[in-house]
Amino acid sequence: MHSPTQLTDAALLAEVKRLAQCERETIATLVAHLVEVEVRDLYRAEGCSSMFKYCTEVLHFSEDAAFARLQAARAVRRYPEIFADLASGALHLSAIRLLEPHLTSADGRELLAASRHRSKREFEKLVREQFPLPDVPPAVRKLPVRCEPAADTGPIELLVAAERELPVPGRQVVAPLAAERYKVQFTAGAELHDKLRRAQDLLRHRIPNGDLSRVFDLALTALVEKLEKQKLAATLRPRASRGVAAGSRAIPADMKRAVWKRDGGRCAFVAKSGRRCSESGCLEFHHVEAFGCGGAATVENISLRCRSHNQYEGRLEFGPFSVRESGARWGSAEKNAFVEQVFEDGIGFGGVGS
Repeated sequence: MHSPTQLTDAALLAEVKRLAQCERETIATLVAHLVEVEVRDLYRAEGCSSMFKYCTEVLHFSEDAAFARLQAARAVRRYPEIFADLASGALHLSAIRLLEPHLTSADGRELLAASRHRSKREFEKLVREQFPLPDVPPAVRKLPVRCEPAADTGPIELLVAAERELPVPGRQVVAPLAAERYKVQFTAGAELHDKLRRAQDLLRHRIPNGDLSRVFDLALTALVEKLEKQKLAATLRPRASRGVAAGSRAIPADMKRAVWKRDGGRCAFVAKSGRRCSESGCLEFHHVEAFGCGGAATVENISLRCRSHNQYEGRLEFGPFSVRESGARWGSAEKNAFVEQVFEDGIGFGGVGS
């Protein structure tokens, strides 16, 4: 193996793409071999009662990795074209894992064709449009309290206590159930719970049954409206801008609205390959010609950037984030102080690289 530290930037990116393709081809080849092992019942000769045990106990895959590869293997047996999709990256294991239970339907091939080159989130939505799940019942319940075991608790008692204790949800969930319907799940603290109950009580005249989805819809509508006003200067009654003082970093409200609309509320950074960043969160107003180099606050010179690309372009313009990191000075004391101030205070809209 060569050391990646010895590669140029272009060579490193090319090698990463090559290795990613090799990984896809290796997974596809492995899946094809697992199909043949199962067809020949060779896992039994290896002392395993099932292919799952063979994958976890002989091949030492994790349970999740074994399950995903076995589902892919069984899907390939019904639709051999999935092998080529895996090798090319048109389908990934996560997609096949969701897709496999539905490939028994008559329109399996049409579903396969519609599933290619989609992200996991897009694929989940596609599957639920065709195979909707029922709505989840609204519920607010208290999670069990985890108690610390006594010092003299034996291993058997610990095992029994663990089996009795309900699992605490490990992550937040936003998953499609059907077309235009989603399951939303998270754990709330006592303060949020009390606010929710209070909101239900105050809205009884409009929402008699206290429907949680309608309560959250009203709350989030008000929150989004407030945030858009703060961040984007969004308003139904825009007023004429009073302008900003000469030399100020401030961006007028009407300019923010125009830039946001032009860039579609999304990072406008475009790579040399022509790929545009898809990030729509943590967006900042960025000076294309850096403010520190004389860039003016005009619609043409202001563009949306996610924080990552705003910082990236700031590094390209000014070097490392801090003068202390770079071990060098850029020139005058005034310019050094300005650059450090930009990078240290560059959080939020109009941040680093602006």
